[in-house]
Amino acid sequence: MMRAWILPLLLVLSGVAVAAGMFFDGSPGTAAAVLPAFLALAGVNSPLIFPRSIGAQEAQRRSAVDGRPVIYWRPGCKYCIRLRLRLGRSARRLHWVDIWRDPAGAAAVRAANDGNETVPTVVVAGRPHTNPDHAWVRDQLTR
Repeated sequence: MMRAWILPLLLVLSGVAVAAGMFFDGSPGTAAAVLPAFLALAGVNSPLIFPRSIGAQEAQRRSAVDGRPVIYWRPGCKYCIRLRLRLGRSARRLHWVDIWRDPAGAAAVRAANDGNETVPTVVVAGRPHTNPDHAWVRDQLTR
C-alpha cells in the first residue's frame, strides 16, 4: 500500500521545497503558484482520484453478476489516469483493481500481457484488452 503513495509524497515534498526556496529568494508570488501545481500533480497521481479498489476475485465475481468491465490499474500510471479522467462519472460503475494492492490482480494482468504488468488492462466478458480507448470502455457499460 505504501508504494502507491511514494510518488504523490515525493511530489508534495518537492513542491514544498521548491516553493520554500522561491519564497526565501524573494518570489512569494511565484512560490504561491508553484506549490498548488505540485499539489495538483500529487493528487492526480494518488489513489484518491480512482474509485475504491476491490480484490481481483471479488471484481471477477461482481463482473460475472452485473456484466460490467474490470479495470486493472496502478497508482502513478499516466495511461490509467488518462482513462479514469476521460471516463468521468461513469468510472464509478466499473470494477477497479489496484495491482499494487492485490497480488491476484497483478497475476491476472501478467497472465493477460505475456508476463508484463501493463495497465490499464480492461477485462470484458473474460477477455482482456490492454490500454483500450475510453469510448470503447464506456460502450461496454451500455451493453
